[in-house]
Formats: sequence, C-alpha cells, structure tokens
Amino acid sequence: MSNIISNIRQWLNRPTRAEALTLARMASSKQGLRITAQLLQQTDTLTKKDILDWRNAHQMALDYLNPNRLRLYDIYADSLLDAHLSGCVAQRKGKVLAKDFRLVDAAGKEDAAATELLQQEWFADFLGFVLDSAYWGHSLIQLGDVIRGDGVMRYSGVELVPRKHVVPEYGRVVVNPGDDWHSGIPYREGDFANWCIEVGKPRDLGLLLKCACSCISKKNMLAFWDMFGEIFGQPMRIATTNSPDATERARVESALENMGAAFWGLFPEGTNIEIKESSRGDAYNVFDRRVDRCNSELSKVILNQTMTIDSGSSLSQSEVHLEIFERTTEADANMAAYIVNGRLLPLMAAHGFPVKGKRFAWNNTTNYTPAEQREIERLLLEYYEIPASYFTDKYGVAIDKTRESKTQPDRFFD
Repeated sequence: MSNIISNIRQWLNRPTRAEALTLARMASSKQGLRITAQLLQQTDTLTKKDILDWRNAHQMALDYLNPNRLRLYDIYADSLLDAHLSGCVAQRKGKVLAKDFRLVDAAGKEDAAATELLQQEWFADFLGFVLDSAYWGHSLIQLGDVIRGDGVMRYSGVELVPRKHVVPEYGRVVVNPGDDWHSGIPYREGDFANWCIEVGKPRDLGLLLKCACSCISKKNMLAFWDMFGEIFGQPMRIATTNSPDATERARVESALENMGAAFWGLFPEGTNIEIKESSRGDAYNVFDRRVDRCNSELSKVILNQTMTIDSGSSLSQSEVHLEIFERTTEADANMAAYIVNGRLLPLMAAHGFPVKGKRFAWNNTTNYTPAEQREIERLLLEYYEIPASYFTDKYGVAIDKTRESKTQPDRFFD
C-alpha cells in the first residue's frame, strides 16, 4: 500500500508516461480500488482545507470591532467561476432585467417622458448592481455626473464602489483594502451621501456565502476526476513475448512507449499485443453523483428549485418549480422597485430630473401566447371599433384606410 501511495505522489509532482502506465496496469486489480480511495482521500483533505479557509473568512467578516471581508470576497469571485452557479445567477437576474417598466403619476397613469429618462444604459447597469446585492450582500452604488444633451437628461454612468474598500458596518470607505475603518471616509453624510445609494443590509453577506461550500467541493472533485481519467481513462496495451533476450524485451517496451496515439506499431516477431479496457465504473459514479449533488444544492440556493435549469421528471413537477421560480424573481423585482422609489428617484429629483411625484412600477401586463393574442384581437374586432394606430404601433404595419367591405375576415387569423 505504501508503494502505491508513493507512486501517486510522484505522479502528482511530475508525472511521466512510464509512471502513468504503471498505475494503469493496476486499473482492474484490488490495488486499483485502493488508488481510487487514496485519490478520494486527497480530495477530502483539500476540501477540508478550503472549507477551513472559508470558515476563517466568514469569521473575519463577522468581526464586530474590525470586520474584514477581503478573503470572503475572493472566495465569492472564485465561486462565480463555476459554470452552473453563474448560469443560475444569470437566469434569475435575466428574468427581472427583461421585464418592462414605467414611471407613473399619483393616479397610476404612465408618464412617457419620465419613463424615457430611465430607458438608458446607466439605469440597466444600476438595476444589475441592485440585483447583484442578493448574491454579494451589501453594495454601494455611485451615480455619475448629470449630462444634459440631446434633449434628455441622464447620468454619465453608474459605478459599483469596490466592495473591498467599503466597510458597511460603520459606513466608511477606506483608501486601501484592509485599512482600519476609523481612517475611512464616511459615505452616509455630506456630499458623498448625495451621490451614493446603498443596497442591502450593512451586515448582509449574500447568498454566495451558502454557495461557497458546494463550489469548493465540486471544484476539487472535478480536479481529481480529471486526474483519475488521465490515469485510467485510456485502454492499457499489454505486450507479451517469448523471447528471453533482454534486448528484444527492451525493443518491445520502447515500441509501446513511442507509439503514442498511433494506430500501428512495429514489434519483433512473436510479440502479442492485448488491449485491456479499464473497468473502474465505481469511481465514475462517485465523482459524477457528487458533482450532480453540488449542482443541485447550488440551484436550490439561487433559484429555490432545480428544474428551470436542470432536467426534470414530469410536467406537473416542472410547473411547480416554474411557479417557485416566478415567485423568486418577483421578489427580486419588488426589492428593486423599493430601491428605485425610495432612494434613486429622490436623488434624481434633487439633481434636477423632472421625476418629482413619479413612481417606478413594473409593467405586469399578462403576456399572452401568439395564439391567445390572435383570439383576443379577433373578438375585439368583432364587437368594438379599434383605432388603426393600435395595429400600426404594435406590428409596424402602416394602415391607409378602412376597406369598404370585408373579404373573408377570418383568413388573416388562420
């Protein structure tokens, strides 16, 4: 057993083809099982170390007297490199960002000119930063300069104040990450407060705190799955010869080592070549199931369900999961509306934007399928007079005048 462990450690440091072939010959033996166990043991050791780093970073962020989130934010950034996690975040954010919105007056009537003030790139960036606070925790957003051009007022842009420079527990921005917060600049008072918007509670650490554990385990599991695949992934070629001559055996060994991925090889007469496939399916199940479990946990944390991003088992289950997803994104949309109405619009009014007395609202008009929309329009046309501008605005079709008589009125809808 000690020799096998030693071989693995040597392979990890600087693997050679000969060492890889030596390990591959153990693939179908009990020693191969022990190697698999050793790989998993090393995975577990790395995972424990990374989890310990995560726990220490969490404790540093919770320190009451001198909170420090630097290491925790590094772990968050590494976690978001995970394709499944980033996909979950993009799906949840994208659902909200795709919604239509408007600015309305006290009577609930849309003000088109005021709405146009927000239909710009800076506001889309602002909403993105607001939604990111659910994952990163507290965020501080700084508004750019007010620009008056092309007849429309706008901000030159919005920026996220680098999180490593912000100490939200005490409302300070420090010059260098990790500086004592006492030396920082207070951003909740003075001129700073007129251009910055806080999102999230001061001690909120975001959903990525819960995701980090699964991302750490998944990262290490995938790394050792790759290692296992390099050792046992390719079939083993076994050559046998009846020649007692050491020179002949050396020629056979050299031919095996140098043929690489070639389909052919030149061997001395009397040499038999056998291809032996690896049968380590048990290890595949260990790696694959662990990765699937990590993905499932990440989906539950971010999406509160799994079937809008993973495959499901039935239509009824998928409908339930879709309803949960809709509720989750609706909560995000409500939170964003609170921030816009409670913090952004008052600052915009103070900066001279004509938004006083206006309220931000999502356009929650029911979205109909093309077939449903077609049937609704058929019924409306049958019983009511509808202005031609409705169809012109909706379909971009210029309507000249009304026909004197209808010719097969339903053919257009069939």
